[in-house]
Amino acid sequence: NNADFVNAGEKLSLTMITLKEKLNLPTLPHRIEGFDIAHIAGKFPVASLISFYNGNPDKKNYRYFRLKTTDGIIDDFASMKEATTRRYTRLLNEKAELPDLIMIDGGIGQVNAVKEVLTALDLDIPLVGLAEKNEELYRPGNSTPMVLPRRSDALRLLQRVRDETHRFATTQNQKFR
Repeated sequence: NNADFVNAGEKLSLTMITLKEKLNLPTLPHRIEGFDIAHIAGKFPVASLISFYNGNPDKKNYRYFRLKTTDGIIDDFASMKEATTRRYTRLLNEKAELPDLIMIDGGIGQVNAVKEVLTALDLDIPLVGLAEKNEELYRPGNSTPMVLPRRSDALRLLQRVRDETHRFATTQNQKFR
């Protein structure tokens, strides 16, 4: 039904507008890249990178990183730094399109670790962390979380991104084992 398609498009637009407003983003978050880390007691550490475009998984842009600096140790901050450094150094070198928003599975520690990477690369990409416990959002340099209504479509979109990064990281980790 055409009306359903239009309504879905309008709903997505409203979701993007809400995210832009709530996170104070400079543009609508058409491309969101999400990161997560998976390991088994520090072994086989993997970072997943997933990409959503206009609210939907963009699987051709999924990547995973076998982490070199944290094999055998549990350090999610260092793992997140390695993965994001490798990703955004490459995009800069290739002069490729950058995301409108980076979403990290984690809290303020992971967010600040990634912000250090972006600052070192002289990139100004908006960044948010989604902490699973209470579904709180963290922005760089602000330890007070933002909470969106549980039924918010904006929160649901970020949860979909987070859940997909988690699924992809776990799948890659299992393959290596």
